Amino acid sequence: MELSPPLLQLATQALDLVLDFKRPADAVLSAFFREHRKLGARDRAFVAEAVFGVLRRYRYLSVVVPAANPRTLIVAWLIKARGMSGATLEKFAKPELIDHIRNARTAELPLAVAAELPDWVVEALQPAMSDADILALGRALQQPAPLDVRVNAHKASRDAVQAQLQAEGLAVEATPYSPWGLRFKDHPAINRHPLFLDGSLEVQDEGSQLLALLLGARRGEMVCDFCAGAGGKTLAIGAMMASSGRLYAFDVAEKRLANLKPRLARSGLSNVMPQLIASENDTRVKRLAGKLDRVLVDAPCSGLGTLRRNPDLKFRQSPESVAELTQKQASILRAAAKLLKPGGRLVYATCSLLPAENEAIIDGVLAQGGFSLLPVNELLAQNKIGLDTGAMLKLSPAVHGTDGFFAAALVKAGD
Repeated sequence: MELSPPLLQLATQALDLVLDFKRPADAVLSAFFREHRKLGARDRAFVAEAVFGVLRRYRYLSVVVPAANPRTLIVAWLIKARGMSGATLEKFAKPELIDHIRNARTAELPLAVAAELPDWVVEALQPAMSDADILALGRALQQPAPLDVRVNAHKASRDAVQAQLQAEGLAVEATPYSPWGLRFKDHPAINRHPLFLDGSLEVQDEGSQLLALLLGARRGEMVCDFCAGAGGKTLAIGAMMASSGRLYAFDVAEKRLANLKPRLARSGLSNVMPQLIASENDTRVKRLAGKLDRVLVDAPCSGLGTLRRNPDLKFRQSPESVAELTQKQASILRAAAKLLKPGGRLVYATCSLLPAENEAIIDGVLAQGGFSLLPVNELLAQNKIGLDTGAMLKLSPAVHGTDGFFAAALVKAGD
């Protein structure tokens, strides 16, 4: 692709809009591209790659430039990440800037800068992780995520789907932990593939797929996905139930549930009941008190485990926003726990890396009594999955190749 001054200017404008960190970067970019409809696919790809490239290495690039403005940051990204030569860049940047970036000292960066994480996140991780592990985690979070899909067990087998995709020339392999997962080497436009259109495939990170497995929903049971969102986990649970029983999909966002409708139609499942609720204390929730066999709470969280996909999230969260989230998480978990029958199973999960959103929330529930911890490593072993992160599930892109996930399984005390 030939870089031109107008294209560099467009990328600079897009990055400038993203760097106020008021809205998600992908939403800002979508709006930007709607305003610049005449941009070709290659130009769009460059703008998106430049914006996300800078976001992934923002702290490092801010160190190597004399002044961190959108244009200098993109120039630094072109030199440091894309390996663009000074000769090519001389049309776009002054020689002094190029030399400054080239010669910047980066041998002894602070841990948080080298890991591309905010200082407060590193401080929150340090009690439980070594500096070397934090650095490895930060570096893994800087890499783009692979494309994982879940084969809909209600419609197809993983082996047959994998064989078909490979026969079509797609580089795809079975995920190491999820029995339903496939991972693509590249990012094909899978949403146009016949297997996607007929509901045999759904895009879903392997870590997210494992949550359905931990919930262990069976045929004929009454189950609830308490924070269903667009329904990726709902559909995995419904397939495990062989479309029998009753599966409630609750969410407070009408838009997210609307996104579930076409996915549900494709899936062929008839046991899912999407329900919009006003809050975790909605009367529709209370009506089900003591009636359910299993409840999944994939709680609203900081999302810091998804930085491979959403690198701007780390700059849009703060200790204050996390403190608000932990109150919400505890409140949702209390409400969800009331739905269970004695002996029922509750799985609490986040895509956060922070102990405050994870272990601390579970410790709070256990301290109140009425629940005991069901060791996740035992559940995985029963399913013949060679993954042991202890009594609670802690997935890391550095170790497991998934998004950062946390999950714990709890059993409600009997009568």
